[in-house]
Amino acid sequence: MSGSYDDSVGVEVSSDSFWEVGNYKRTVKRIDDGHRLCSDLMNCIHERARIEKVYAQQLTEWAKRWKQLVEKGPQYGTVERAWCAFMSEAEKVSELHLEVKGSLMNEDFEKIKNWQKEAFHKQMMGGFKETKEAEDGFRKAQKPWAKKLKEVEAAKKAYHAACKEEKLAISRETNSKADPALNPEQLKKLQDKVERSKQDVLKTKEKYEKSLKELDNATPQYMENMEQVFEQCQQFEEKRLRFFREVLLEVQKHLDLSNAASYKNIYRELEQNIKTADAVEDLRWFRANQGPGMSMNWPQFEEWSADLNRTLSRREKKKASDGVTLTGINQTGDQVSQPNKHSSVSSYEKNQSYPTDWSDEESNNPFSSTDANGDTNPFDEDTSPAMEVRVRALYDYEGQEQDELSFKAGDELTKMENEDEQGWCKGRLDNGQVGLYPANYVEPIQ
Repeated sequence: MSGSYDDSVGVEVSSDSFWEVGNYKRTVKRIDDGHRLCSDLMNCIHERARIEKVYAQQLTEWAKRWKQLVEKGPQYGTVERAWCAFMSEAEKVSELHLEVKGSLMNEDFEKIKNWQKEAFHKQMMGGFKETKEAEDGFRKAQKPWAKKLKEVEAAKKAYHAACKEEKLAISRETNSKADPALNPEQLKKLQDKVERSKQDVLKTKEKYEKSLKELDNATPQYMENMEQVFEQCQQFEEKRLRFFREVLLEVQKHLDLSNAASYKNIYRELEQNIKTADAVEDLRWFRANQGPGMSMNWPQFEEWSADLNRTLSRREKKKASDGVTLTGINQTGDQVSQPNKHSSVSSYEKNQSYPTDWSDEESNNPFSSTDANGDTNPFDEDTSPAMEVRVRALYDYEGQEQDELSFKAGDELTKMENEDEQGWCKGRLDNGQVGLYPANYVEPIQ
């Protein structure tokens, strides 16, 4: 394994062991990593909270859009009511996910933030107090042993150099004996060199063994001191790990809606609403309100009257399905009764908020954009101009279509055009609104 060099003690680190000088830095680094992991966990929770919020908004928008379409569509009874309950479920679940988002941010996120602030103390010169204390503790524990280790390394180096020198001197001496050119004095010098080299080997070896023994004697104390500092770091890290486990359990509780009573109630209520849907009841309601069970103003003999006799218009025929009874006219032209809007409405219809006069031919069908009757806006038709006349309303009238006027009994307005073949007049209210109204609902102001 390749070694590294630790500048703090000037010793080469030759292995990956914790006991090697300088390898404690990994333990110290874990403190800084703990602070970073707190920030990462907060960012993780923040992103999840944002997802919960977006999901809640999408559920609400989806429910609102489809609820409007269903309510504007053909209302056939209990099945459509169950369909609307499906959208109500989304709205309620949306509220729960907003609560999850609030719990994640207001409880879990803030809890980590406060713990991080209390556990890690920043220094003026940068870094954390806890990191510096661990670093100083390890340095202090290693310093005596590292000093002796340095001496061992130097003694070993000197011993190995002496051994190398001895081997070289012996080799030279051996070669010189075979060389006749060398004089005895030169041979003596080579022999003396060999002797000195052997003495150096013995001295350096002794010093090497002595320093190594001193290092061995210092090792137990070194290990004890290092263990003590390491345990302090372990205790600090244990606090963080236990805290993370506690927070993650809280996050799990906030995210797990399956155990929430309100969440279960939403689907229990949805199931009940769906099960109450009754096809037979819906068919019975449609028969009574949109089929053969509807009331009908069957044609009857009527005396002719120049001023008051009127023919049912296409609008009045449609309103007959709502139970609107037109004014009865006697032969003398006197009024019999005020128009009233009553009919035999089923108890089911009274309890519903859905419109009962919807049909595929009406312009308010959200799934159709064409007029099935082939009618066009009366304001686009050519009408013969007539002199404007002031008239007074005999009865209340609520416009049922966009091009109709609404007024109360006693209100005055201006008739702009004469009555058409269907019994409608074009008029103008005093506020400037122009539209159609039933001709027999007003009388000229004398």
